[in-house]
Amino acid sequence: MTDHLSFLSAPGMAAGFTAETRPRAHGAGIDLYEYDRVTASLESLLQWPDACRAAALRHRAAAEQAAARGRTRTAGERHRVAARWFHLAALIPDPDRARAEGNERESDRSMEQALALLEPRARRLSGDGFTGWLRTPTGVNAEGKRFPVAVVIPGMDSAKEEFHALADALLARDLAVLAIDGPGQGVLATTSALIAADHRRAVSRALDVLAETAGTWELDLDLGQIAVVGLSMGGYLAAAAAAHDPRIRAAALISGPYHLEWEAFVPFVTATLTQRCGSPAAARAFADSVDLAALAPRLHCPLLLVEGGEDRIPGVTNAEALAADLPHAEVLHVPHGNHLLGNAPSDWLPDTADWLADALLTA
Repeated sequence: MTDHLSFLSAPGMAAGFTAETRPRAHGAGIDLYEYDRVTASLESLLQWPDACRAAALRHRAAAEQAAARGRTRTAGERHRVAARWFHLAALIPDPDRARAEGNERESDRSMEQALALLEPRARRLSGDGFTGWLRTPTGVNAEGKRFPVAVVIPGMDSAKEEFHALADALLARDLAVLAIDGPGQGVLATTSALIAADHRRAVSRALDVLAETAGTWELDLDLGQIAVVGLSMGGYLAAAAAAHDPRIRAAALISGPYHLEWEAFVPFVTATLTQRCGSPAAARAFADSVDLAALAPRLHCPLLLVEGGEDRIPGVTNAEALAADLPHAEVLHVPHGNHLLGNAPSDWLPDTADWLADALLTA
């Protein structure tokens, strides 16, 4: 293991990371009792990937058994939980890059199996620099509605398989959801680099491909009403996409960074960003490029910024900075919320989903 990853085996690192990640796992839909069982015996963070992968494989085996018995709903739900666990297995800056790639690939595969069983109308959407899943509201569209589209953009170590609760909340409000992996994210993490400009262009290409294929698939989409929802680092990436693509009519940024200071990062963040960007120099350049104030003059669409008062990530949005640079933005501040507000989903998720629905359905 290289020196810059030696902190992974430091005393107390496993316990600290497990505690910090617990709300995030909860927000991703992991049962916390199962999470505690899976992580309780970890003595080193290097054991994290295999422990999470083992949990994923247990759910996959249960899904296959349920499918063999004709229990389609149970099989689909088990595959979806497996996708979450495979993704969690890839959260650390794993020195075994082949293992990390395998876990993200299996997460993608499990999500594909889940959607095939639970939402057969879901479609894979892929192109240069992105891949994702397009989901539409379920049920018979007897009223001939056309559904606006919300594009869900993950963050530095996130993936399209993580934010199920958000997607479900948007679908329940008659929004279609396109959850994507861009460069350096999810299933693309080991084959491309996280570069802000490349990611912005990938989002625009995703909208191009969506427009090209929607008619072929006979989907009832309103492509004149598109929003982006970015989470953590994805908040900045979503803002960058909204600032440069006029097709984006609204943006919600969840725990997004206002700016980043490389010197303030803990080793875990620098190591993860280095892997995702491809090199220490590229990671530093990416961090230096993140500046919401620089985007502010181009951000004319409605904006919602969701922040937790207990968020300890350096550089996340704050009301004082926003008032100066984005005076038209709405702020949803949850005083007790942590990063990504996994400890307070009821205090932000319904309101955020409502805000997005109002921004698109009443536009």
